[in-house]
Amino acid sequence: MSTSTLLPHAAGYVTDGGMETDLIFHHGVDLPEFAAFPLLDDSGGRALLRTYYDGYAAIAAATGAGLLLESPTWRASTDWGPRVGYDQAALDRINVDAVHFLASIAQDWRARVAPILLVGTIGPRGDGYRASDVEPDEAAAYHLPQVRALARGGADLINAYTMAGVGEATGVALAARTVGIPVGIAFTVETDGRLPDGTPLHRAIAAVDAVSPPAHFGVNCAHPSHISAGLVAGASELSRVAVVRANASELSHAELDQSDELDDGDPAGWADDLHRLRDLLPSVRVIGGCCGTDARHVAAMWGVAA
Repeated sequence: MSTSTLLPHAAGYVTDGGMETDLIFHHGVDLPEFAAFPLLDDSGGRALLRTYYDGYAAIAAATGAGLLLESPTWRASTDWGPRVGYDQAALDRINVDAVHFLASIAQDWRARVAPILLVGTIGPRGDGYRASDVEPDEAAAYHLPQVRALARGGADLINAYTMAGVGEATGVALAARTVGIPVGIAFTVETDGRLPDGTPLHRAIAAVDAVSPPAHFGVNCAHPSHISAGLVAGASELSRVAVVRANASELSHAELDQSDELDDGDPAGWADDLHRLRDLLPSVRVIGGCCGTDARHVAAMWGVAA
């Protein structure tokens, strides 16, 4: 099976960096539970998010690449919402509004950037750094309300990030199939390139594809060297990897969890590492960042000034 036909642009696609770490460490924003979506309910927060997304749109415009505008809704799901004061009705509203917000940004950039995809972002039910053994049907039921709301808002695509186990990833794919919206599944890996439960990346891809094939797969929240450590030469499943959003730091997830300071690495060196990783994953179409990265890192990867 080839990778997603949703991403045909020859120049590839820019997406953003580590939104939450950027907002916390560079802009002094308090994000309880690592949740960025409540910023949409504040005029100052919306303005900050608009500036944030504009930075990545400018990179796409400078390179001739396409652009994925990915919603700030990684934590906007049923278990996480109440921790920051959002019940299910409020979560449904904010997920719809998040995509409308992206659409307003896209409208202002379409004359300079094409194509632009509006992406509804979802995250794991639990801690993305810990192995997940949830059953697919349970995961599908959990993620279905958010997938429905993002689709109702007008998302072109759902991307699920920091999936730590095959069961939850499969459930997300099943939920998207129920709604009838394309979905991408991005796994996170440890320093050895395997999922937190030890599953090799190519086997995780094969397991999800066997039940409910998504549009494409991705890898996020790991340094490029960690991702490359787990790649198996000749594994055909790796041709399904279309998205990479890598961490700036070479620290393990456990070490990052214990750190009170941002490790943003070296943007130029990070970009070099990503170029080497792309040689191993030739189907990658979307390049962005995750924890510790910002527009400087993504611009370096794309060879332009931030």
